[in-house]
Amino acid sequence: MRFAWLRKNSPDHAAVKLEGRNRLIRMVYNAVWWVPIVLTLLQVIDYDTGFILFAIITIVRLGANLYLNNVLQPERFESFPFRA
Repeated sequence: MRFAWLRKNSPDHAAVKLEGRNRLIRMVYNAVWWVPIVLTLLQVIDYDTGFILFAIITIVRLGANLYLNNVLQPERFESFPFRA
C-alpha cells in the first residue's frame, strides 16, 4: 500500500517493465506456496509434513515481504521478484 501511494503521488513515476526472469520467479514463488496444500489434500504427503512445509514456505514469504516493505526503495519495489 505504501508503494502504491508513493507511486501515485510521484510526479516523475515511470512504469517498470518486468523482465521475463522476474516474471517466472514470481509465478514459481506464488505456485510453491500452494504445493504443500495441494499435496496434503491429495494425500500424497501426510498432514504433519504438509503443515511443516507450509509453515517454512510462509516464513520465507514473510521474510521476503518484510524486506520488501522495510528495506527496498520505492523505485526498486516493482522489479523485486519475491512479491505476491
